[in-house]
Amino acid sequence: MDQAATIGDLVDTAIVAHAIEPAAGGPPDNSGHTHEGACLNCGTALVGSHCHACGQAAHVHRTLGAFFHDLAHGVFHFEGKIWRTLPQLVLHPGRMTREYVDGRRAAYVSPIALFLFCVFLLFSVVSHMGNTLGDIGSVSTNGKAISGIAANEQEIARLQQLRAALAAQGKPTAAIDGEITGRQSGLDALKNARGEAIRKAVLDQKSGARSDLPAIQHAIDAFRANPQLGLYKLQSNAYKYAWALIPISVPMVWLLFPFSRRFGLYDHTVFVTYSLCFMALLVVVLSIAGKLGLPIVGIAAVVLPPLHMYRQLKGAYGLSRASALWRTAAMLFFSLFALIVFAMFVLAEAGQ
Repeated sequence: MDQAATIGDLVDTAIVAHAIEPAAGGPPDNSGHTHEGACLNCGTALVGSHCHACGQAAHVHRTLGAFFHDLAHGVFHFEGKIWRTLPQLVLHPGRMTREYVDGRRAAYVSPIALFLFCVFLLFSVVSHMGNTLGDIGSVSTNGKAISGIAANEQEIARLQQLRAALAAQGKPTAAIDGEITGRQSGLDALKNARGEAIRKAVLDQKSGARSDLPAIQHAIDAFRANPQLGLYKLQSNAYKYAWALIPISVPMVWLLFPFSRRFGLYDHTVFVTYSLCFMALLVVVLSIAGKLGLPIVGIAAVVLPPLHMYRQLKGAYGLSRASALWRTAAMLFFSLFALIVFAMFVLAEAGQ
C-alpha cells in the first residue's frame, strides 16, 4: 500500500508540475494525432506545431497509447527540461538563476513548477519512510533486542496476545509476564528519553520566547506543553504550507542587497525558489541515504547547504568571493530564522 501511495503521489506531482510548466515544444509524432488546419481551441489558422494565438498544440492526442505517452513524459521527462535543469541546479545554480532571470529560460523548468515537484517529492518520500519520531533507540529483553518505539509497542502487543493464549490453556505465564514487564519498562524509558531530547533540542522549557501575535504565542505554548505532538503536526502539515517559505525568505535575501537598483524582488524570488528546490531535493537524498545507513549523511547535511548557497549567490549576483562569503554566512542565519517563522506559522495554521 505504501508503494502504491508513493506512485500515486509522484503521478499527482507530475500532473501538477506539467500543468504549470508548458511543454518544451518540438515536432509532434504523427501517429495518434489529428491533423487540423485550424486550432481546435480558438479557431486560428495553424502555422507550425503550436497555435500562435493561444499556444495550444496543433495536433490533439486521441489514442490511449498517446495518453500514456503523455503520462510517461510527465512523470519521467517534464518534456525533457527536468534533465537539463537538475544538473544545473546542483552544479551551476548561480548561472542557471541568472540565465532564467535574464530571459534565457527555454531550457529550464520554471522555478514554481520545479518547486511544486520538489515539495511533492520531498513529503512523499519522507511520509513513506517511516515514523521519524518513533523509530529511535532499542529495548533488549531476554537477549532479544527490538529497535524503535513503534516496533517495541508491536512486540508488547504480540506478547500480550501470547500470554492471553497461555492463560486460556491454563499454562504458567510467569516467564512471559517478566518479559512483558521488562520490555514495557524499557519502552517507557525510551519514550521519556525521546521527550526530553525533543524538549531540549527544539524548544527549551525555560526559554523566554514570546510573540505579540496570539496565534503564534498559542503555538509556542502548545509546543512547550507537548513537543512530540508539535513535531507530528509539523511533519503532517508542512507540505500544505511549503509555499509560505518563499514570501518568508524573499525579504531576507533583499536585506543582503538593500536598495539595490541592479537586483529587484523578482531576482530574489527566482533565487529563493530555486534554492528551496535544491534544499528539498537534498533532504530527499539524505533521507534515503540515512535509511540505507550510509555514513556521509551527517557531513553532507552540514557542508552542502552553505556550499550551494555560496555558489548560487556568487553566480546569480556576480559577487566576489569575499562578498559571497559574508552573504552566505548571513543567509545561514536568515534561513534558520525563516524555518522558525515557518514552523510557528504551520503550527498556528494547524490549530495546535
